[in-house]
Amino acid sequence: MIDDKEKNKKIEKELDNICEECKYIDESVTENLILLGYKLCNSCKTSKTLFPL
Repeated sequence: MIDDKEKNKKIEKELDNICEECKYIDESVTENLILLGYKLCNSCKTSKTLFPL
């Protein structure tokens, strides 16, 4: 029972829609996390694609 609560808190933290790069809140962050495995908004994803480091 305790593990489920801790697991739920971790999942909620991952799905908070906050971009790791620019800290902007956007729905695309969760979509990109599910599709690509990165917590980036569409704007940061585009800039990373065009200008990779």
